[in-house]
Amino acid sequence: FFVVYSGEIKMYNTGDDGKEFIQAIFTEGESFGEPPLFLDTDYPASAKALVDSEVLMLEKTKMTSLLKDHFEVHLQLTEILCKRLYFKSMMAREITMHDAAHRILAVIDFLKERDEFTEKIYPVSLTRQQLADLTGLRVETVIRSITHLVKKGELLQKGRKIYR
Repeated sequence: FFVVYSGEIKMYNTGDDGKEFIQAIFTEGESFGEPPLFLDTDYPASAKALVDSEVLMLEKTKMTSLLKDHFEVHLQLTEILCKRLYFKSMMAREITMHDAAHRILAVIDFLKERDEFTEKIYPVSLTRQQLADLTGLRVETVIRSITHLVKKGELLQKGRKIYR
């Protein structure tokens, strides 16, 4: 069981062509790698620190003891895993059924909701490459789509920074 103590960790898969598909980016306080831990299987993705990071690790036996002894922790973990499953389902639908602009807005809106951001304008912290890797798009397509979304008033842009 891994928890990001500080920094950012990306979980990703790499295709035969070398293109990355980012499964998720985990930040301080977030856990990752749970399904293979509980299923006793290999990890289906790689993880890499995006910045200097510290990651805490809890062995499976200690994790299962913790969950058995503390139902509230078990419930919190279940909620986290359900949110991730929801995101994966949403992204599968977006990638298979919608155009590039819609995919980009869906990821941004999901992150805004996940971050419980209540201000009017949400600063997007992802790079264009990360948006491409999260949506299965090429970075060039993301750049063109962002330009289109800015013109339509769906996004704001100041310099290289985008806002929703």
